[in-house]
Amino acid sequence: MTHLLHRNIHADLPVATAAQGIRFTDAEGRSYIDASGGAAVSCLGHGHRDVIDAIHAQVDRLAYAHSGFFTSDVAEALADRLVADAPEGISHVYLVSGGSEAVEAALKMARQYFTEIGEPQRRHVIARRQSYHGNTLGALAAGGNEWRRAQFKPLLMQAHHIAPCFAYREQRDGESDADYAARAAGELEEKILELGPDSVAAFVAEPVVGATAGAVPPVADYFKRIRAICDRYGVLLILDEVMCGMGRTGTLHACEAEGIAPDLMTIAKGLGGGYQPIGAVLLARRIFDAFAGGSGFFQHGHTYMAHPTAAAAALAVQQVIARDDLLANVRARGADLRATLTDAFGVHPHVGDIRGRGLFQAIELVADRETRAPFDPARKLHAKIKAAAMARGLMVYPMGGTIDGVRGDHVLLAPPFIVSQADVAEIVGRLAEAVDAALAQG
Repeated sequence: MTHLLHRNIHADLPVATAAQGIRFTDAEGRSYIDASGGAAVSCLGHGHRDVIDAIHAQVDRLAYAHSGFFTSDVAEALADRLVADAPEGISHVYLVSGGSEAVEAALKMARQYFTEIGEPQRRHVIARRQSYHGNTLGALAAGGNEWRRAQFKPLLMQAHHIAPCFAYREQRDGESDADYAARAAGELEEKILELGPDSVAAFVAEPVVGATAGAVPPVADYFKRIRAICDRYGVLLILDEVMCGMGRTGTLHACEAEGIAPDLMTIAKGLGGGYQPIGAVLLARRIFDAFAGGSGFFQHGHTYMAHPTAAAAALAVQQVIARDDLLANVRARGADLRATLTDAFGVHPHVGDIRGRGLFQAIELVADRETRAPFDPARKLHAKIKAAAMARGLMVYPMGGTIDGVRGDHVLLAPPFIVSQADVAEIVGRLAEAVDAALAQG
């Protein structure tokens, strides 16, 4: 009997009792490789002494101070670090407790920015289908995860969605990457013109799409085109790097690989590595200046924003990543992961696509490789793969609804940045066994 309301009420979950490095141990003594970082969170793995010591030291000094009364040295130091490492134009940081809070804050920042500069008619938010931006009502409205949105639609603000840049599912036969990038980005311009150029506030996108579609990278110059369209019509570009950012794809920020900078960026997960709940919005100087030169405040807030203990954990995580050059390991082990997945699944009759960037990779399952037809959703293949993987001591992140919120199955991998070449081989070996076992269940 449990008094916790679990996500899945009928799930029989093992009890985690310890974790070290990339492995968990449960109450029965079973070991599990954390090949997904939980939900792409545990970038340093578990039990990292430097981070634990930083948390202990901060609690001894100052565990909590409400941001309406005080700032703290550690929150200021974290903000300094994040701005120093940020894309060009970013000048300030707004610290919150997670990714959904960060997206919610970014949406409000976009709206308030336009009221501050005398364009209050700008109210529309555009995002992409098969995206995920969080579970608070504003973030859920912006997101394009239809399964998560469905029953809450009457509560959601109006948002508008264009096609994703999803080459495996949406690029036409014979269409070059450049032509596809132009066509996909062109949908944003079409939507802006449809809504009225002076009525659109922001476009929100994940540089590499995470959980909803499974580590989907853009093609060619898609994001350079998106940046240019936003600039042409005065629309703010919000990049959601909650899952794909903070080193996960091999660069600290995923947008570095696209050669662009956002107006607002949301980060979380890998920011604190799971050691404390923390997220942030990084904002461009012009947005800060509009607030500072106008009303003088941002009309938003949470009780635990800029929490000193969370800031200490995040600062320590970022210091370890830089000190140990872990982004180099993300790139090297990411290449190993892609190669090993290709060896295991490259000709598998029911794996249609292997995709991703860095230590952010996924396989998409199909009933037929030639037609790319998905499995019947009633089969719940993704859930069977998760169960089969757990039975083999492997944590992965499968999802259904890959194509349109109903059809399609994929498995996301996001192991900690400390993963070794031998770990990668073991992860893929166990995953291959789990996939075949799930498929054999019919």
